[in-house]
Amino acid sequence: MSDDFKIPDGARIGHVHLKVSDLKKSLDFYCGLLGFELITTYGDEAAFISAGGYHHHIGLNVWYSKNQKPAPNHQPGLFHTAILMPERRDLAIILDRLLKAKYPLTGFADHGVSEAIYLNDPDKNGVEIYWDKPKKEWPIDPDGKLTMYTRPLDTDELLKTFNLK
Repeated sequence: MSDDFKIPDGARIGHVHLKVSDLKKSLDFYCGLLGFELITTYGDEAAFISAGGYHHHIGLNVWYSKNQKPAPNHQPGLFHTAILMPERRDLAIILDRLLKAKYPLTGFADHGVSEAIYLNDPDKNGVEIYWDKPKKEWPIDPDGKLTMYTRPLDTDELLKTFNLK
């Protein structure tokens, strides 16, 4: 397509729906560990969860994937679902919670525009939990272009800032 259409500024990702192998394990992770609220279930095959009472931010189902192995890392598919925390303190709190639970984390990053924690759900679906920095702090080059980067996130500083370490 070569027309001038652009998706409207107000468009956003409303929800993600994941194929999982074990609904209970996924609910334990997303609700029990990460703190999402269970909104509704469809028997023992699907569940819809949210933050703040929205109809659902994440759908989980075993319709095609019950008891199956995770998708191979080096094939097309979902890289990660990103969960945006409203404040930096919220990112510190979830990091502290994950560390206390001894949940395996796969990485941490400062992207210039955001700070992020990475982990996998029980089906090895990637999960990014992040906080956006104020736009005035985003790295901009002399030409006015955004210059995101990936640098190590100082998790000790993040926890200490909010008296969590």
